[in-house]
Amino acid sequence: PTTEPTIPPEANPFDQYDFQYNKRNYLYCLKQESYVGIDVSAFQHDIDWNAVKASGVDFAMLRLGYRGWGKKGTLVEDEYIQQNLQGTAAAGIPIGVYFFSQATTLDEVYEEIEFMLDILGDYKLDYPIVLDWEVANPTEGRTQGVTRRMLTDMLRYFCDEMSGRGFDPMIYFNWTQASRMLYLNELEDYPFWLALYQDRMTFPFRVEMWQYTSEGRVPGIEGDVDINLYIPDLRGKTTTE
Repeated sequence: PTTEPTIPPEANPFDQYDFQYNKRNYLYCLKQESYVGIDVSAFQHDIDWNAVKASGVDFAMLRLGYRGWGKKGTLVEDEYIQQNLQGTAAAGIPIGVYFFSQATTLDEVYEEIEFMLDILGDYKLDYPIVLDWEVANPTEGRTQGVTRRMLTDMLRYFCDEMSGRGFDPMIYFNWTQASRMLYLNELEDYPFWLALYQDRMTFPFRVEMWQYTSEGRVPGIEGDVDINLYIPDLRGKTTTE
C-alpha cells in the first residue's frame, strides 16, 4: 500500500485563554487583531444589514449558490444572494463568498467556479472565496465515492485556480472532515476555515477563520446564524496606509 506524507500542518498558536466574549457577546482574540463575521444564505431570509453592522459585525460571508446532492447535481443560485450582495454593499459591510459544493471531479469544480463568478459579477471581495464541500447525504448523495485523495485534489485545484484569478481562496472543513477526508498538509498554502462549535480553540493546527457557533443571535437576523471569528495570520504581512 502507498503511504501518504504525514507532515502535519502548522500548529495552532492559540490556547484556551486567548479568546473572550466582548460586550456584544461576540468572541474575539486577546492575542492579536480579530474580526467578527457571519455566514448567511437563503436560510436567513430577509436581513437588515444596517442593524447587523450596528451590532458590531465586521464582515459577512455570503452563499452564492449550491449544487444539489442528487445524481444530476444541478447548480442553483441562492435565492437571496442578489439581495444580500446589494444589502451588504449599501450598509458598507465587507464580504467574502462561498458555494456549497457537491463536486465529484475537477471538471465539476471548474463548472462551479464559473457559476460562482457569474453570480458575483462586479462585486468586490475583501474576504475569501470558498468552496464549501460537505457530504450532504451520506447514504444516497452523489459524493459517496469521493476519496480523501480526490477531495484534497479538488480543493487544491479550486484554490490554485481562484488564486490565479486574483482572489483569496480558503479551505473550509470540520474536524471530522479534516482528519478523515483531507490531506491538510497539502492544502496549507491556503488559509483554513474551521467549523468547531465551542468557545475554546482546541483544534491542533492553525486556522484563520473559526465558525464557532451555528446558533448565533445577531440583531437584524431572525433565528439562528453562523458566527465566525477571523484571525488572520499577520506574520510577514506589511500594511501600507
